[in-house]
Amino acid sequence: MRNLLGDPDPTLLPAEEDSAARADLTAGRSAREVAAAHPAVSYPWSLLARAALAEDDVIAGYAFARTGYHRGLDALRRSGWKGHGPVPASHVPNRGFLSCLLSLEAAAAAIGEHDEAERCRIFARDCDPEAASLLA
Repeated sequence: MRNLLGDPDPTLLPAEEDSAARADLTAGRSAREVAAAHPAVSYPWSLLARAALAEDDVIAGYAFARTGYHRGLDALRRSGWKGHGPVPASHVPNRGFLSCLLSLEAAAAAIGEHDEAERCRIFARDCDPEAASLLA
């Protein structure tokens, strides 16, 4: 069913903080250092979550993903997001949040939190149906 009031505009996180964090990473700082220096930016948290999950440290991955997810929600709200509407992965600063959301889905499933994993899967799809394939 189509929304007769129209869909909200896509929410685009500001580039400044995300760019600063990415520059620090490019300059050779570790993801832990960058997360500490830019705690409001989801991207370094997403790197930490993905690395922990790749090493089968599910609890650390869950914690890093949840931190980045919540910091991303805060940033989305500051950017005018009202709890629904597109958050496109094509906008680079949105990718950290979406990656944390997808990592949280994986970590939740790994610890048996299947309801949470399903909520994350649906939320990611609602933000951007292509997010999972773009961020794989």
